[in-house]
Amino acid sequence: SVAILLYLVQKFKTPDHWYPSDLQKRARVDEYLSWQHASIHAKGSKLFLTKVLLPLFTGQTLPPEKLEFATEELNVALNQFEEKFLQDKPFIAGSEISLADLVALVELMQPVCAGYDLFEERPKLMEWRRRVEEAVGKQLFQEAHEEIMNIKNL
Repeated sequence: SVAILLYLVQKFKTPDHWYPSDLQKRARVDEYLSWQHASIHAKGSKLFLTKVLLPLFTGQTLPPEKLEFATEELNVALNQFEEKFLQDKPFIAGSEISLADLVALVELMQPVCAGYDLFEERPKLMEWRRRVEEAVGKQLFQEAHEEIMNIKNL
């Protein structure tokens, strides 16, 4: 939850890059955190639900056209993410990782776990993912996603 992350950042006085005190950088983080709910989160979750969870719970797969539509919606959001938020910067708010990057990558991992490698044909997105994983720590990132990456094995 974004609200919980913001609470934790302020309560525990985390390093400034997570939620910058510089108002312009903070506004950039806030802008992404507000935008992602109706775009990356909604579209990535929809693909994950339609491709993994619904078949898991119902035993039936959805028609290919529904999966294709969900994928197309996500691709529109990914294009907006790359053009509006990443641009040519290493991270969303500039040169350092922030909560915006953490939330973004976690949301983008849902479609990956559903078998849609959205990074594969997007070099800018792939490089950004690599930087975020390195900043967080690859082992920690893998541990955090271990269960969801294996959801198809249920």
